[in-house]
Amino acid sequence: MRILQVSAELFPLLKTGGLADIAGALPIALMAEGQDARVLLPGFPAIVAGVRDLAPVADFNAPWGERFGLRAGHIAIDGAPAISAYVIDAPALYDRPGNPYEDTARQPYADNHRRFALLGWAAAQLAQGLDATWQPEVVHAHDWHAALAPAYIAFARRPGQPRVGTVFTVHNLAYQGIFAPWHFTDLGLPGPAFHMNGLEYHGQVSFMKAGLYFADRLTTVSPTYALEIQTPEQGCGLDGLLRQRSGVLTGILNAVDDKVWNPAADAALVQGFHTPEGRHMAGKARCKAVLQHQLGLAERPDAPLFILVSRLTEQKGLHLVLGGIDALLAQGGQLALLGSGEAWLEEAFRQRAAAAPESVSVTIGYNETLAHQLFGAGDVTLVPSLFEPCGLTQMYGLKYGSLPLVRRVGGLADTVVDSTLEDMASGEATGFVFDRFDPADYERALRRAFALYQRAPDWRRVRGHAMRRPADWGTAAAQYIAVYQQALGSI
Repeated sequence: MRILQVSAELFPLLKTGGLADIAGALPIALMAEGQDARVLLPGFPAIVAGVRDLAPVADFNAPWGERFGLRAGHIAIDGAPAISAYVIDAPALYDRPGNPYEDTARQPYADNHRRFALLGWAAAQLAQGLDATWQPEVVHAHDWHAALAPAYIAFARRPGQPRVGTVFTVHNLAYQGIFAPWHFTDLGLPGPAFHMNGLEYHGQVSFMKAGLYFADRLTTVSPTYALEIQTPEQGCGLDGLLRQRSGVLTGILNAVDDKVWNPAADAALVQGFHTPEGRHMAGKARCKAVLQHQLGLAERPDAPLFILVSRLTEQKGLHLVLGGIDALLAQGGQLALLGSGEAWLEEAFRQRAAAAPESVSVTIGYNETLAHQLFGAGDVTLVPSLFEPCGLTQMYGLKYGSLPLVRRVGGLADTVVDSTLEDMASGEATGFVFDRFDPADYERALRRAFALYQRAPDWRRVRGHAMRRPADWGTAAAQYIAVYQQALGSI
């Protein structure tokens, strides 16, 4: 099957969140299953710099009249097959300071509707034969940035033409790509598309809704989240549409790329480790000691190290972490944080680090190497989210023996089993889980983590279960292939 993956970012070239990890790993997993998978990306500088042997494919007109180019090359990732990649050549839209979505003042670019409409439009042009040498059978669009692709393809379909199936994956329903109604005229869609049964959302244009309404098949990144987004509590105003389309909605749990996240072979760690027996975990103790020194924390092997690698938003439950720092420190723990986001959270964590520098470390920003080092050193990974479509940090924590402490929601509920007596006895326990999004429930989970840490044999046993939990891309790829086949069979 010829499959075109469409996303705004892709690891290792450009990453602002978990979307990039999935966009980088899924094509490789599909190729391993014998599929012909390619990717389409916007020409952000980091992407242009990372795609090798770029050569022109064709020029095409945007819906608003500007002419742009499409180039093709390949992405070489160590130890993996090269990924064939298309890149949209549009420096005026993509070569800008800031991140892919915001300027240096963290304000969304005023023409984001054009910047990401072009991504969906280029996907539709490829579906219609823009590259004379390769035409996709299925277009798989990821999140709101690529969500217009299914709409463009739906309106371009003509009787007698080969059918191109479309799949749309929701990575986070809370980010929907909402734009003022007057921007609709730039999009090149017919008037009926701006309708309740289309892109219209409370009088505005919703890219996310376009993907949800027009794609042949829908997926999201965990089975539990697929159910949650059909409820008013987590449907973000789109739960009614998602309930209507529940028959074509599948939750497929994300996986972990073993070539990138593998504590036995991770070049970011001072010493690797793996799990069969306790003697193979000496590297983790070494990682912890080195990181404590590096971050200026007290070099105490007996202090449980809690780590937090996250966007700093209330959605991630970070006010629970802030409110629980005193309890964490009183029980002898340490906290190391890496992330950026809302200014008040950044400042609040900075203040806590300044007040207790030997116990709290805060690094604002994102550093891939430090992220790996934190998972390698950490004892507990904190993910106390209000909602979490899938979550990858808890999966990295599992793989690196940094037991996740999570709220029972979304993909966190699908991947972490609480350390109850019965689940410890059965070998299923892998971390700590709480239910209510409140300080008391969170702090009880903290106490359970400290209690288990004091029982070293039990801690090692749970840690071993966690590190052995399967999270392979082969299983996920097979599920996506089944969805693609359904999309091709849609009428």
